[in-house]
Amino acid sequence: MNLFVLPLLMGNFGGGSGSEGGPLSNIMTFFPFVLIIAIFYFLIIRPQNKKQKETQRMLEALKKGDKIVTIGGVHGVIQSVKESSVIVKVDEGTKIEFSRSAISTVAAAGKEDKSEKTEEKQADKIEDKSGEGAAAN
Repeated sequence: MNLFVLPLLMGNFGGGSGSEGGPLSNIMTFFPFVLIIAIFYFLIIRPQNKKQKETQRMLEALKKGDKIVTIGGVHGVIQSVKESSVIVKVDEGTKIEFSRSAISTVAAAGKEDKSEKTEEKQADKIEDKSGEGAAAN
């Protein structure tokens, strides 16, 4: 009985030597490993490298007058730019020096002002419409 079960447990179904599969069998053995490495590259490593390059370009393009947000959540406007740091005005008479790497996002001063104005206009239109509806009743 054990003579029949032993080959099944060992995986030798063909009854011959283990090298009968040839080179295709060897390639198919490593295919899952190659596939896993490719998936990791395209889903994890490549996007991480793109994000890192984009952040580096953003930090190199800092200029006076840009509105920024730091990693800690401090909002301010850049007053001056040094080689490895920036001086940020956070309030009237309050300036703080931050390392460039502490800056999380940058919004150009002109773009931010325009978006705030359009939001205010939309809010005014909504208020006007609600006021007109109440006056008609």
